[in-house]
Amino acid sequence: MSGERQVAAADWPAAIAAAVADGWRFADLHDAPGDRLRALLLRGAEQRLLCCAGAGRRVGSLIERLPAAIWDEREAHERGGWRFAGHEPLRPLLGHDAPAWARDEGVDLHQVAVGPIHAGVIESGHFRFHCVGERILELELRLFYKHRGLEREAVGRPLASAIVYAQRACGADAVANQVAYAQACEAALGLAPPPALRRARTLLLELERLYNHLNDISAVCAGVGFAPGTMLFAALKERAQRLCAELTGHRFLFGTVAVGASRLAIGAAAARAALAELGELRRAIDAGWHELRAAGSLQDRLVGLAVLTRADALALGAVGPAARASGVDEDVRGASPLLDYAGFVAASPGEPSGDVAARVRMRAAELGPCLDVLERLLDAPPAPAQAEREREPAAVGAGVVESPRGRSVCVVERAGERLARLRLRSGSYANWPALTRCVRGILLPDFPLVNKSFELCYACVDR
Repeated sequence: MSGERQVAAADWPAAIAAAVADGWRFADLHDAPGDRLRALLLRGAEQRLLCCAGAGRRVGSLIERLPAAIWDEREAHERGGWRFAGHEPLRPLLGHDAPAWARDEGVDLHQVAVGPIHAGVIESGHFRFHCVGERILELELRLFYKHRGLEREAVGRPLASAIVYAQRACGADAVANQVAYAQACEAALGLAPPPALRRARTLLLELERLYNHLNDISAVCAGVGFAPGTMLFAALKERAQRLCAELTGHRFLFGTVAVGASRLAIGAAAARAALAELGELRRAIDAGWHELRAAGSLQDRLVGLAVLTRADALALGAVGPAARASGVDEDVRGASPLLDYAGFVAASPGEPSGDVAARVRMRAAELGPCLDVLERLLDAPPAPAQAEREREPAAVGAGVVESPRGRSVCVVERAGERLARLRLRSGSYANWPALTRCVRGILLPDFPLVNKSFELCYACVDR
């Protein structure tokens, strides 16, 4: 952590633009207590927090140079009353009172509204498609229906116990959010994880990645109606989650991460059984993926569909497998000094074509390295561990973790041993705008398949 730097309101856009030109990547922007605005920038393993105070809660907008900040500015406007000069119109993000976009391009234009209530057991989300015939001209996306208030409810809680609010933001990314929160608290408290603690957290993160990637491949097969692939990878996902339960006591790995410590203990017999199961899973995954690649009727539906270009992925701040499938070379695991990814080499999707096929290939390619890490860590299974004092405490700390959907960021501000501000920006939050961009021009019936190729979370943005 490079420490929090104060920036004058008049210099806000220029200061962040200069940092980006110097190789820093925008990771987050949010309102902070005391009429302050805070941004997090990343460069490899380095973190930089910039803070702007007062100024009547009015600064210049970043979106002309950094479209990735569009949602962040809209949220800071609604939550903290900030105004961003040049961001017009500053449409609501959390509230839904604003009218739908008015369009008058011609008599052939029509709208198709889907949600927020869906037929399946999923969270609320409204998709308004502006179409010409069956071709999508524009997608207007509205989430944030539940207003769960997890971040607000966490304020005032002890740092150690407030981790449950980060955990409950998303069931499928529970470990990533917990680890990011724990890292942020430890950075603020001046603590550092010893090797045993880093190993335990890395093991949990890769278990979470394993079952998520298997689920996502199954979901894409379901989107095409390819039942053999759907059922095969759903069964493999079930086996991965049963392994999670056997090793930790919970299928979704809830309650496995703590601030400043790890209570995870895996005995030698359990580790041997897990290694045997991982070997069986690896063989089944390899065989299943070979079958999917040979299924022409499946592959024909994926290739060339909903291309997210590298330029759009970079501009919109896309993260995770979706960004890497478009040729964006970023994987937080390669620069994680607080975790145990020694010798980690990021997987490649082959041709980074940015289409549905590339996003599926990317997840499949990541399964091998994921299994490699798990097997290495289970060769010497983790034991309980405690964080160590490394530096003087600070008021603010940040944590950055590669979740199955991409970079998840947590920033905490503390008042003594209690939480003063919690900010959780998930990989889904970063990727939803990219999804709306790449569906332009596709056929409306293809949208469910494209949506599954991103497999983003509704719940964790409505925190």
